[in-house]
Amino acid sequence: MPKGEFLCIFAAVALTASSARAGYTYTDLYTFQVPSATVGNVSVDTSGKSVGRANNHAQLWNGPSGSATDLNPSSYLSSVAVRNNATQQVGWGAPTASSTHALLWTGTAASAVDLNPSGFTDSDAEGLSGSQQVGLAYGPATSNNSHAILWTGSAASAVDLNPSGYSYSTAWGTNGTQQVGYGHLTGDSHERALLWNGTAASFVDLNPSGFGASNAFATTGTQQVGWGGVVGDGTDTRALLWAGNAASVVNLNPSGFTFSQALATNGTVQAGYGSGPSTGNNYHALAWTGTAGSAVDLNSLLPATFTSSTATSVDATGNVYGYAVDSGGAYHAIEWAATPEPSSLAILIFGGSVTLRRRRTDSIRR
Repeated sequence: MPKGEFLCIFAAVALTASSARAGYTYTDLYTFQVPSATVGNVSVDTSGKSVGRANNHAQLWNGPSGSATDLNPSSYLSSVAVRNNATQQVGWGAPTASSTHALLWTGTAASAVDLNPSGFTDSDAEGLSGSQQVGLAYGPATSNNSHAILWTGSAASAVDLNPSGYSYSTAWGTNGTQQVGYGHLTGDSHERALLWNGTAASFVDLNPSGFGASNAFATTGTQQVGWGGVVGDGTDTRALLWAGNAASVVNLNPSGFTFSQALATNGTVQAGYGSGPSTGNNYHALAWTGTAGSAVDLNSLLPATFTSSTATSVDATGNVYGYAVDSGGAYHAIEWAATPEPSSLAILIFGGSVTLRRRRTDSIRR
């Protein structure tokens, strides 16, 4: 074998091993800048923007400086932002001391849209995608039981998703066409993960056999993620993955973890967090590719000064976004970038060595 061909093949093997060990690389995008306040309710979107709460006001962190925009609307006593995308944010605010209203923002306090539906005294917005927002609302008309609500940008657009036979429900996430959350069957105190396609009548009960309770947080339309509580397993929850029905469930809880939840999915990669003996019972950001055995502890890639972390979103190419808390209590927006698949690198580079060999052979034949 010519020396050049051997070096090409050796390089292919070496790079394959290196990428297999890597999986993800992390970037500390910014530290949340908040004067003299405790940060909470944090979520980091795939755009790198973050939302949460500080000084009892909804906050938007745009990066890269980590400076915050106060989203609290004029005359509101308090507010919190819970989810965001590149252009919009959702959450809720308190116009009075005894009520909360779902809110939609486009980057400033003045842009706030009050989504509280007619006939409801209170509401919260919990998720968004495309032109849709989801959450919950309640009032005298619902016996003050929460009902899952779907909006398309205004209070008047509200659709009550609460299914027949359910006394409570909440919608946590949407992909722009499909919604997920949970509901309580009348007379049952346990949460059951639910899936909707725009109407109350379209609901699908995702609660799997063997799980006493469950909840769904995100959907791509074909894949849903959330958690389930195992019957006889105390109060600990297990990250779950579905493909549109209860029977399709996959338990994602990794070995060494006694608690986990999946918060986001792109249809291939799932992201969330968990804890257990292997983490010192601190929350660690996690990423999966469809099985418990595929779990990657993303916190293990961070410096030892980061005591906990949570993954809140995953983009189309598998890059995971979330936040980590350092030993001083400061919050950091983190991106865990997915590295190329080992097999892809091997095929690409080994293919190059084969091509080189063929070209040399062809030149000899000619």
